[in-house]
Amino acid sequence: MECTWFENWFDSKYYHILYGNRDETEAESFLDNLLQRLKPLPDARIHDLCCGRGRYSILLNKKGFEVAGTDLSAESIQYASLSANPRLSFFVHDMRKNFRHNYFDFVFNLFTSFGYFNSDAEHEEVIHAVHTSLKTGGIFVLDYLNSSKTIHNLKPTEIREAEGIRFQIRKKVEQGYILKDIQFQDKGKDYHFTERVRAFTRTDLETMLSRCGFEIQEVCGNYALHPFEEQQSDRLILIALKK
Repeated sequence: MECTWFENWFDSKYYHILYGNRDETEAESFLDNLLQRLKPLPDARIHDLCCGRGRYSILLNKKGFEVAGTDLSAESIQYASLSANPRLSFFVHDMRKNFRHNYFDFVFNLFTSFGYFNSDAEHEEVIHAVHTSLKTGGIFVLDYLNSSKTIHNLKPTEIREAEGIRFQIRKKVEQGYILKDIQFQDKGKDYHFTERVRAFTRTDLETMLSRCGFEIQEVCGNYALHPFEEQQSDRLILIALKK
């Protein structure tokens, strides 16, 4: 069976090289803001859905919570598992499938770790699985890109250099997806990867969440959790309650 783009790309060392300089201070501040807003109890169970190498699962666990991190990338989970402890565990898992039942108080899906699949039905499978995993009254936080602003400000070409590698990046919108074509050379070999993210709007995501049994509590537009404004906000962060 042919691998999907995200299986190939997220399991590649080059993904971590290209994005190695992300603003981790901003990300940690976002987590702090979320926790201050949501006020989880000390014994709260949190699912970090699409946890990557586990950086934010680890931070949440250090704040005292029981955390399970899941990701499709076996390489990332192997790396994250080096930090596992009795209240911090990591699993290779497809987000479209159920992971535990009526177990978590919170599910966090952060930093645009959604929208990768070929059909909207598959994206809805993810939300159904999240709903199943949460306790009644549990909270799902979906942190997504603001597709309106992203598309408006899209730069067709970009060059980034990291660890001696020159990444040539081309971006476009096609059939409802934001595409990022990434080409580069390393040690004389050519590489080519593609990122493909569905250009969901606020209405799209709210409709899916509602259809899957969630009630929207807040819609925020940045990591400081200010209200969402379609033309101005960098992010689209939905906080939804399992009814």
